[in-house]
Amino acid sequence: MPPMRKIIHVDMDAFYAAIEQRDHPEWRGKPVVVGGDPQRRGVVATCSYEARRYGIHSAMAAQKAYQRCPHAIFVPPRFEVYRSVSAQIMHIFRSYTDLVEPLSLDEAYLDVTFNHKNIPSATLVARAIKQQIYAETQLRASAGVSFNKFIAKLASDYHKPDGLTVVPPEKASDFLEHLPVNKFFGVGKVTAARLHELHIDTGADLKRMTEEELQRLFHKQGSILYHYVRGEDDRPVQPTRIRKSVGKETTLADDVSDPERLLQIMQQMAGQVERRLKELELTGRTVTLKLRWSNFQLLTRSITTSQAIQDADTMVAILKPVLLNQLAGGPKRVRLVGVTVSHFVNHDMEEEAERIRPLPLWDESTWLA
Repeated sequence: MPPMRKIIHVDMDAFYAAIEQRDHPEWRGKPVVVGGDPQRRGVVATCSYEARRYGIHSAMAAQKAYQRCPHAIFVPPRFEVYRSVSAQIMHIFRSYTDLVEPLSLDEAYLDVTFNHKNIPSATLVARAIKQQIYAETQLRASAGVSFNKFIAKLASDYHKPDGLTVVPPEKASDFLEHLPVNKFFGVGKVTAARLHELHIDTGADLKRMTEEELQRLFHKQGSILYHYVRGEDDRPVQPTRIRKSVGKETTLADDVSDPERLLQIMQQMAGQVERRLKELELTGRTVTLKLRWSNFQLLTRSITTSQAIQDADTMVAILKPVLLNQLAGGPKRVRLVGVTVSHFVNHDMEEEAERIRPLPLWDESTWLA
């Protein structure tokens, strides 16, 4: 019988905005929006919790965010600062375990079944990490603790900000059954709407579906949901990952045929890709447009340039003729739009080798402090 893992997912709270409020004390307690210029076609990267009360969220058009909260403080991102703080936080993680899998500048999985400080309780490790992050950076983090990555990530989002949620094996079923289905990984607005139509609102409702029924409705994703709602996820924490592409896509609530609207959506996707590329300090030479028509037919078109690109405006300039060409010849309805950059010029930062240590046997008595 393989050993049961102890996994922590740490997610910084409103990371960029929290750094801006830390570095500008006069902004504390005020709505802060980090992202593009609201007077142009910028996109919100993140925002403070004060701004979220107005319905502002990441990936929203900056103009829309301004309409919802005109008195918000809009600031451009300072990625060099965010990367520096992120390096501090990752150093803290690695002082506890070699098994750290960064997902972005502000979140990571940690396998603490073995840890350098020989702390027997995963809960105590998570608490110590949160306290050390605050002591060294004055920033708050939320953490989820469980026996696999899927549940740990759900748990970190369960109580925010500054939360710590522990889901041991014996409580996993109850935790998952009470969650709204839109909290499950891979369930976006469109999938959630379809599930609600079928009166599937919670994990318990989802659990009553057979794997065949879910596959019929959602294909491969249906099978994934079938296993996730049962707490089944055997993915290991992978400290070494070589990234080959950065992409963002969205499935539209309603099929769209208007070219201007589709261009706006493509611009938003490109803005999110730009943000991620800047976080990772990556530039790529190939940009790809992904479209899924209303009949579910998938189309991808890629263009490789002589110069590496990172900014959204260049992506849009390259892909705009491609999009308009595909829409020519009569109205075509689109249900998904995606933008991806690949063929990276610099990806050394993605290739950090980590030492993998054997996992000791599981002891459930060490979970709760």
